[in-house]
Amino acid sequence: MIAPFDALVLAGGAGQRMGDPRGTDKAGLDVGGVTLLDRVLAAVVDAQRCVVVGPRRPTARAVTFTIEEPAGSGPAAAIVHGLSMVHAPIVVVLAADMPFAATAVPKLIDALAGGHADAAMLVDNSGRRQPLLAAYRTDALRRCADGRDWRGASVRALTEGLTVVEVAAAGDEALDCDTPEQLTAAREAANSPPSG
Repeated sequence: MIAPFDALVLAGGAGQRMGDPRGTDKAGLDVGGVTLLDRVLAAVVDAQRCVVVGPRRPTARAVTFTIEEPAGSGPAAAIVHGLSMVHAPIVVVLAADMPFAATAVPKLIDALAGGHADAAMLVDNSGRRQPLLAAYRTDALRRCADGRDWRGASVRALTEGLTVVEVAAAGDEALDCDTPEQLTAAREAANSPPSG
C-alpha cells in the first residue's frame, strides 16, 4: 500500500520556450486527448490533497488552486507558497508539463517511505535529477524553505540541502514539454501502441 501523500503541481509557468514570445499556457496543451495538467493530476490520483499553483482552470478532478505572490515569481517560490496548504508527511511535487509521470510517482513514494532520505527524485537518462518530479518529506522541504525570499530562485537551490535517493526514469517518465519538439515527442509517445 502506498504511503499517504499530498501533491503539489506547478502550473503557472509562462512557457516561453514554446516559440511564442508572448508565452504559452502549457498546462492546457493537449497530449493524447488530455491536457497536460489533467495528465499530471491523474498521476497523483491517490493524493489526499492536490494543490495546483497556477491560474484556475477546468480540471477533470477536484483540486485546490492557489497562486504565489507575486504571480510569476518562479518555481521555488511556487513550491514554498504551496507548502502552506499541504498536510501529509510526504508531498509529491510535479511540474504540469510532465505527461508520463504516472508510473514514476509510486516508485518515488516507495523509495522515500522505505528509507531515511529527505527526498526521492527521478533521474533522467542523462543522469540529471528532476526536482519537479520528486517526493519530499514535507517537514524537510519546509525547513529548507524557512526564512528566505525565494522569488526568482531555482528549485535546485531550494532543495540542495536535502539528502536525496535517486530513482532512475523508465521510458518517457522524465519527458517534459518545454519546447515544441518535446511536445511533438510526447504526442507521438501518447499515440503509440504500448510496446511488448
